[in-house]
Amino acid sequence: MLFVCARNRLRSPTAEALFADRSDLEVDSAGLNPDSEVLLSVEAVVWADLIFVMEKRHRSKLQQRFRRHLGGKRVVCLNIPDRYGLMEPALVELLRQRVTPHLRSAL
Repeated sequence: MLFVCARNRLRSPTAEALFADRSDLEVDSAGLNPDSEVLLSVEAVVWADLIFVMEKRHRSKLQQRFRRHLGGKRVVCLNIPDRYGLMEPALVELLRQRVTPHLRSAL
């Protein structure tokens, strides 16, 4: 499962850290902007069976740049705006609420 945001500095690394300790999941994160901590690659898209994006604009960019590698993959928009800090409790709670229901259907 892959978490994607703009710069891979706050939201997607928080999501990765939150779900990384689960033995039933493989988790990674990346960003779409050139100045990302970890820039999203074709390899990461191909690897992921489920991709979570934080905003609708991230889904659009993902589809524009990686369309031919997305065939059949679930892409879920979490609708989490860029107003949270790394591991901020409100962000952690939002991620738990919005990601967990999708995990039940993916497992």
